[in-house]
Amino acid sequence: MKHFFTFYIFSSVLLDQFFGATCLDDATAPGDIIIGGLFPIHESVKEVNGTWICDRFSTARLVQSLIMVHAVEEVNKRQVLGNLTLGYRIVDSCSDVTTSLKKALSFMRKNNTRSVAEQPSPPVLAVVGGYHSEISIAVTRLLNLENIPQISYGATTGFLSDKIRFPSFMRTVPEDDHQVRAILNILKSHQWTWVGIVTTDGDYGRYAVQRLEQHAKGTNICFAFTSVLPDVLRDSQLQDSISATVKSITENTNVKVIVSFAKPNHMMYLFNRLLKEPKGKGKVWVASDNWSQSPSILRGRTLSEVGTIFGTTLKSGNPTKFEQYLKNLDVDPEHHRNNVFLYQFLKNQTQQGKRAKPGTANDTAIETLINMIYPYAVFSVELAVEAIGQAVANLCIERDCKTRERLQPSELRDALRKQTFTMDGNNYTFDKNGDLNSGYDIILWNQKSPTTVDVHNIVATFSIKKNHTLTFISQEKQQEVTSVTGDVISICSNKCAPGTRKQSAQGQPVCCYECKSCPENHFSNTSDSTVCDLCDTRTHYSPMGSKTCMLKEILFLKWTDKYHKTLLAFTALGALLTLVVGIIFVARWNTPVVRASVGPICIILLFSLLSTFASVILFGGKPNNKQCKARQVLFGLSFTLCVSCIMVKSFKIILAFEFDPSIKRVLNKLYKPYIIIAVCLSGQVIICALWLALKSPETKWAKLENTKRLLRCEETSNEAFGAMLCYIGVLCLICFGVAFKGRKLPHSYNESKFITFAMLIYFICWIIFVPVYVNVTGQYLPAVEMVVILISAYGILFCQFFTKCYVILFKKEANTEHAFRQDVRNHSLGSISEINSSSVTSIGIQNPAFDVELPMSNSMSLVPLTDQNPPMGSDQSSLSLSPVSNPQLTRLQNDDSFNKKHLKRYSSLPAVICKS
Repeated sequence: MKHFFTFYIFSSVLLDQFFGATCLDDATAPGDIIIGGLFPIHESVKEVNGTWICDRFSTARLVQSLIMVHAVEEVNKRQVLGNLTLGYRIVDSCSDVTTSLKKALSFMRKNNTRSVAEQPSPPVLAVVGGYHSEISIAVTRLLNLENIPQISYGATTGFLSDKIRFPSFMRTVPEDDHQVRAILNILKSHQWTWVGIVTTDGDYGRYAVQRLEQHAKGTNICFAFTSVLPDVLRDSQLQDSISATVKSITENTNVKVIVSFAKPNHMMYLFNRLLKEPKGKGKVWVASDNWSQSPSILRGRTLSEVGTIFGTTLKSGNPTKFEQYLKNLDVDPEHHRNNVFLYQFLKNQTQQGKRAKPGTANDTAIETLINMIYPYAVFSVELAVEAIGQAVANLCIERDCKTRERLQPSELRDALRKQTFTMDGNNYTFDKNGDLNSGYDIILWNQKSPTTVDVHNIVATFSIKKNHTLTFISQEKQQEVTSVTGDVISICSNKCAPGTRKQSAQGQPVCCYECKSCPENHFSNTSDSTVCDLCDTRTHYSPMGSKTCMLKEILFLKWTDKYHKTLLAFTALGALLTLVVGIIFVARWNTPVVRASVGPICIILLFSLLSTFASVILFGGKPNNKQCKARQVLFGLSFTLCVSCIMVKSFKIILAFEFDPSIKRVLNKLYKPYIIIAVCLSGQVIICALWLALKSPETKWAKLENTKRLLRCEETSNEAFGAMLCYIGVLCLICFGVAFKGRKLPHSYNESKFITFAMLIYFICWIIFVPVYVNVTGQYLPAVEMVVILISAYGILFCQFFTKCYVILFKKEANTEHAFRQDVRNHSLGSISEINSSSVTSIGIQNPAFDVELPMSNSMSLVPLTDQNPPMGSDQSSLSLSPVSNPQLTRLQNDDSFNKKHLKRYSSLPAVICKS
């Protein structure tokens, strides 16, 4: 491969001997060590009468060659090399590869046509230049044949970092990969995502575009078009390519920003055509270092037509010393015969000055040169010369490099690769790729006057060593940039507002997208969001197209709810009535009604009802774990106590009127009311304790609607909840059975029908409650159980106590011992009548005398109700009947055993004493 490139280079050079460009000669200065210089003093070549000559003299490039001259003189002045001096030989590349190769041959000893003895000075040991990457690639291949090191001050293509292909190449500028990152930082800082690219078809342009596209993949920056212009200006396709580029720029109306890696001449031709189109004006151009400091491309046009131009330039140096050098420059052309380029420039300036205004030629020439100083070139060129000078000094410190032990190019190359050199107090060194990563300056072109554009206005710096960061040099510069670019929007699609997300359009780049509304329960709170974030659906929700999540409304049976207020009112009323009943009973404690109702048990019953009403309160309000545990337990225990008391009362009354003495005696021994209540209550205590210990109720969130969530008490164990209710149900069934058995007891003692009615109310409510509770959801679910509990409690309160309170308060004549004795007597007589009637009927005797009113004066006299038989005299009778001769009836009435059996039934009545 190496031989192929060598053949190609020499073929090009030989052809150029016949058809190449004829250019000005060179600039030379004698010295012990000669440095070559390759500068594009002319910017192009053109054909004249079949001969290619250099064209378009560049004052700026002349100034850059003078920077090298000044740097060499400074090294000699400071005697960096001791007794050695540096010399130079500067040639013009004419911005053309073929011309550059021809001129580079003069730097090589083996290919020089003259013998070493005929050479006017020592051979070139190192070369500074060229500026363009394409020229540097070709020249370094040629120079590498003799291992001559080349230090470029402007070639930035990444290809030259390959030390296998370009071992002799070094540079005092970063490679284009870093420049591409700097350009991307400019685009990202302004949020320009829809961008066009213009470049020339060369190694530099292709590499830059490739790296730009590569780095842009992760930044959401897309390129609407990439226009590639032919690298050679005389290419027949150049004008067609420029026309196609103009069409791409004007038709892509959303593209307001264009990145250009083209050469200055190409940009000049492009602007000349583009600015004729109204849609081609007012763009933002991001210029690479190729043309970022070439104001001549405007050809008299102002920035108001072109638009805004940002530029990336290589690291700037301090031009103060060089400016002073130019001010002291002898402007007499004849004193610069050794520098043909400067000679020609001063000569032209002198002629123009004579034609314009005599005596101003000198000032005009110096001013023109100073105005063309590029700070980046001052830094890069001076640094290259300093590196060579200090490397030579280190090599020649202990050897005679002037005469016998001359330096070889390969020695200098290796020394440069390892050399740490100093300039302006800073240390520099080439990295393993031969690059010097000094960073970039970001400039913003300013229109100083109708004919002057400032291309040295540095607004920011780009640091490579500090993680590729872009930093404005001052707040004022940042405001200056913002004032120019603040309204510039270069995007493919309009920004997606919060509440929407970007969705790539079919067949379009990622930067071209549609804005889709976020679905329900999703949100986006930033512009151009790529995704919609999911809300925490447990606590928040959002409608379609929302930019935030909203807190769900928490539902529970609130204290302010009208239904809850109503239930609480009934609860308070029930509790109040319970207390009133208790007060009435205590106040009338010794009356027959209270004593017949088993007073102490009634007080316990009233306390349990009060607790039941209190448990209702726990079913409302915002639930918490403690409340959830307490409400069911309190209700279960209080209502169990209530039913247990009713059951004990029922047993008491049944035992009092049991006819069979043997059964009565056994039951009386087993009847322990408080123990029975405690045993019944302990069963419920065990159920509730196991419930709380193993799987206690707790709060739980439930979703009702998309915008609401329910906070409720979860019973957790339906089995335990059912066991608690079933246990109460079993006790109620026992009460119901006992009450039904005693339905024919004396009126004053007969609570059975009221107990039966109360139990029926309980059964009906709770049977309805179960399916309703299972199927109903929502904030009013606790109200269902509250209603059932209230109905059950009110049923017991009304059935057990209201009739008695009515008698105590409004039927005082019925709340006497006499009234109770009369009730018992009537009940007894009714029972005896039924038995007698049955007996008489069985023997075929009809006795209509039973329809006669009983004479109370001769009625039976009841002693205190004990198990003793009542004394009966010969003149007393249990019943006074009409005088009908009926021996069978008389025998039945005088049967002591019969009367005794009936009277014993009343012996266990609770504390009621009946006297005749």
